Amino acid sequence: MVNNTSRQRPERLRVKSLDFQFINEMVSGLACSPFEARAVLEKVHEVFSPLFESGRRPLPGQVQLSVVDACVAPGCPLKEARQRLVTVTLYAPEDNQLRARKGVSAVRRRRLVRMAEEAFAQGGLLTLEDLAALLNDGLRTLVRDLGQLKAEGVIPPLRSVVKDMGRAITHRRRIVELWLQGHEYSTISRKTCHGVGSVANYVDKFKRCVAAFSQVFDLQTTAFLVNLSVPLVAEFHDLYREVEPVPHRRAELEDYLKKSALSQSEETL
Repeated sequence: MVNNTSRQRPERLRVKSLDFQFINEMVSGLACSPFEARAVLEKVHEVFSPLFESGRRPLPGQVQLSVVDACVAPGCPLKEARQRLVTVTLYAPEDNQLRARKGVSAVRRRRLVRMAEEAFAQGGLLTLEDLAALLNDGLRTLVRDLGQLKAEGVIPPLRSVVKDMGRAITHRRRIVELWLQGHEYSTISRKTCHGVGSVANYVDKFKRCVAAFSQVFDLQTTAFLVNLSVPLVAEFHDLYREVEPVPHRRAELEDYLKKSALSQSEETL
């Protein structure tokens, strides 16, 4: 009969963990010291925590991939660059409608912009190589697509061009601008070739950022609070300062700020 004392039980439970198993494998299998094994374990948690902590699996039509972090300096070699796990939408039902109206090339350009925007919103930057693999297309084809998009005033936030975005208009900025000008979601959807749900999502993100701006939070704090990337928050901040909303959009924003402030005050009670 095994008689485990109360003092032994916590230790017995501790060794029944995956962390302890990993350390034991490193020590016994690779001749690491316990200190080295724990150091490696900490690095494993650091690198793979986005995957471990993901609250949900990708939805149908979505894929996950590792891309360069948006905060990495442009001159940093790819092999030394920090990576970030992002989820992008390769296929959406509304793509079929666009294909019927404008053809395959238009669908490819929409997907290119959509995935670049989604990765950027999650703090990552796609490269042309990433897109070529996702879309199963050649680099020359994608370069032509980027030229066509640039002619339309749209430059997706890819790693190769993000430094030169300047006055270029991203779809995200164009969507929020049209909303501030008083256009309805359905009209914005037609003008930007985005689904109504995507339009509503961008506007909601903008509103949440405005609520944080009203509390005089800096960009890094705002990005943390609203769970968006710093570059995206910075773009929304510039947009908020530069574009004057029409009266009914101004009233809608003010109402949102009041509700947000009331919700925060109730949480502190």
